[in-house]
Parts: sequence; C-alpha cells; structure tokens
Amino acid sequence: MAKLSTFDRRRRRVRTALRQRGGGRPRLSVHRTNKHIYAQIIDDASGRTLAAASTLGGEVSGANVAAATQVGSALAAAASEAGVKTVVFDRGGYLYHGRVKALADAAREGGLEF
Repeated sequence: MAKLSTFDRRRRRVRTALRQRGGGRPRLSVHRTNKHIYAQIIDDASGRTLAAASTLGGEVSGANVAAATQVGSALAAAASEAGVKTVVFDRGGYLYHGRVKALADAAREGGLEF
C-alpha cells in the first residue's frame, strides 16, 4: 500500500469521526482550491446534494476570506430553503483556519447549527 499524504490521513481521520458522531445529519462538505471555494450539504443516506454554493460562476469571485464568507452565507440561505437546520461539518483534510473557518462562521451566522 502506498504511503498516504498528510492531507489524506487528516481527511480520513475527519471522515471517520463524522461517521461516529454524525447521528444521521447531513454533511456540510468544504472543498477549496487556489482559485475557488466550494461548499455543499450532502445527505449521505440517499446520496443527494441538498444545497450548494461556490465562487464558481456566481456573484462572488476569488478564493479569499471575504469570498468564503459570502459562500457560507449563500449556503446557509440555500439550506434554509431546503429545510436543513443542523449539519455536521466536514472540513476534509483542510485545517480549520482562514477560508475554511470564515465559511463555517458565516454558515453559523446564517442559521446552520453544527
């Protein structure tokens, strides 16, 4: 078996903890690149995306903290339209810092509980 990168080990560790403590709630998954940031709320039981927001092709552009804050707010609004109030936060292999933290804080301020 090939050796896993630090990012992949962290992602597996986070996902395992979510499975143990998730309680059947939808998962707020975050993905970031150098140019964009993406967030979606996924129902793993049915395999459906309930709400999504990103900087790709929308009003918001870039991948800075301000853009992440706007994506978090947009995701919270889309989640409330879909009837989702509580989620588990899946940061993937990313550290809870900077853009990821800004997105999470904005989603919390928008009404999501996690």
